[in-house]
Amino acid sequence: MNHLELEALLNSELSPQLIKDYSPNGLQVEGKEDVKTIITGVTASQALIERAIAKKADAIIVHHGYFWKNEPQQLRGMKGRRIRALMKNDINLYGYHLPLDIHPTLGNNAQLAQLLGINAVTGLEDHPQSIAMKGELSEPITGEEFAKRISTALNRAPLHIAPEHSDRLIKTVGFCTGGGQDFIDLAAEHHLDAYVSGEVSERTTYSAREQSIHYFAAGHHATERYGVKALGEWLAQEHGFDVEFIDIDNPV
Repeated sequence: MNHLELEALLNSELSPQLIKDYSPNGLQVEGKEDVKTIITGVTASQALIERAIAKKADAIIVHHGYFWKNEPQQLRGMKGRRIRALMKNDINLYGYHLPLDIHPTLGNNAQLAQLLGINAVTGLEDHPQSIAMKGELSEPITGEEFAKRISTALNRAPLHIAPEHSDRLIKTVGFCTGGGQDFIDLAAEHHLDAYVSGEVSERTTYSAREQSIHYFAAGHHATERYGVKALGEWLAQEHGFDVEFIDIDNPV
């Protein structure tokens, strides 16, 4: 498929025009015109690029691409090395940030809900493009049991901050992959039993304790592996691309 046709296909599925983002979504670095082999990954790091070069990939699709709002514009240092490697090897780079977080089936939130057994998922915010979500477990469980479920699903032990009444069972759960920790206050307003995000801040501890809500920090990278992986599988199954997901280890 032509590289611009691939961008149009991805845009049609992910609808980036519907949400205001912190970076451009779509084709960020242009490479060869014909795309057959695709590498997917969470972040367009040098390590991922080198793996794509070794695989002779025509394109890379990531959740965390380049050209973020307020970042330096100069192509030098780490940023320059990454882009030179892409252009020297004629590799297309596609990045989809918030559109990949909120997609109802392929998105990071949707995939996390499936992994953790969260059902009846709806938006936590009161608009169609809600970044944070909420849902229910099939049966109430303890905070320790839910922490074990997260650890098993993501292969990473979460940080669990229990509320003052730590024996509170968990049935309703709010969640947002990546850096969505500040939605915990909205989850508390909805009287949810627990809230899950990727990252955690110092202030999150007090929000959990003082508003009687379990909080789980499950890792930015760990919670955002699965959207881009699902997107690649969709491209392979529905459109015949040769796609491989490569997970570059990141403990954060």
